[in-house]
This record gives sequence, C-alpha cells and structure tokens, in this order.
Amino acid sequence: MVARALACRDVAGAVLLDVGCGHGALRARVAPYVRRYIGVDVARYASLEAGVEFHQLDLDSGQVPPDLEGVADVVAAVETIEHLENPRAFVRTLARLARPGGWILVTTPNVRSALSLATLVVKGQHSQFQDASYPAHITALLDVDLRRIAAEVGLTDVAVDFSRSGRMAFTPWRYPSWLARRFPRACSDNVLLAGRRPL
Repeated sequence: MVARALACRDVAGAVLLDVGCGHGALRARVAPYVRRYIGVDVARYASLEAGVEFHQLDLDSGQVPPDLEGVADVVAAVETIEHLENPRAFVRTLARLARPGGWILVTTPNVRSALSLATLVVKGQHSQFQDASYPAHITALLDVDLRRIAAEVGLTDVAVDFSRSGRMAFTPWRYPSWLARRFPRACSDNVLLAGRRPL
C-alpha cells in the first residue's frame, strides 16, 4: 500500500522516516522512491540492518528530537497507530516530522472489512482487536476517523486507500484480486491514510 501510494505521488529521491519501523521491512519495498531511509521506534530491533539510520523515540510521548523535526519528505507509520493511546497526538507528531509539503502515510487494520465486521457480530470484537491482540492493538480506527484526524491536524490532499487484499471471514482463503479491487473496503485487511503537511 505504501509503495503504491508513493508511486502516484511526486516523491522520487525522498527522505523517508519509517515511524514504528520494527524490523525495517518497509525499506526494501520503498527503495525505488527513497534516497535516505530513517527508522524510528521505541527500541532498535536486533534484526534491523546494521547500516540503517535509527532514532529511538517513545511514540506515545509526543516528543520530537530537534534533528528529526521537519526532516522528511515522507513520514510513514505502517501498522503503528493502533498500538498507541492517542491517535490524534500521534498524527500531529508525524506532521512535525514532515517538512512543509511533505507526505504523511498511515496504515492500520481495516475495521470495516467484511472479516472484521463479521467477527464483531459473532465474537463482539473486531478481528484485529480481539483479546489475543491485546494489549498490542489498543486503538481501532475507522477510515472516517482517519479522515477526521487528518482534518483536525490540518493535512491537505487527504486520501484514503485500501490494501485490496484480505482474508474471507472464518476461512484461511483470501479474496480474489478482481473482487478486492471491485470492493476494496469490504475485501481489504488494511486501510491507508495519505495527507500532506501544509506549506
């Protein structure tokens, strides 16, 4: 989703800040668009490549080191926002990390997918927010919530997209790609918010 979002935006040669970078899996996927990759997380994972530029940051704190403020053309938070207590404060922090005119990309589990809604009806919990995912996943957000947060933070050129890949409810099978493209909200496990920090 992030690579697809970058492909349709003018970000060639970008400085990308991967917030909540974990093992750094995003790095390879965005390599064609990025000249400088910076990983940010609460702790450095042992599996993160030794040469990766890394900054330790408690994402719930709202604190931004001065050397990271306004440094990135793209700030990506892939499957991170659902782990945090205050999504609005988090997106404000992401905006501070982006340069004016820079892009903020946020992905999270899609709680409006057919799988998540069916799980909610049957089990009383969204599929990615069941007891087994707690306390890691604590904040479930709808795509409309992401749009509202973007508006509250003042992001421009806001768009929402879906992964177009998802598991069918109560089966191990995934939706055929043609069906996921036709009904992206229902057939996608994840949702992406894209928005720009104002100039």
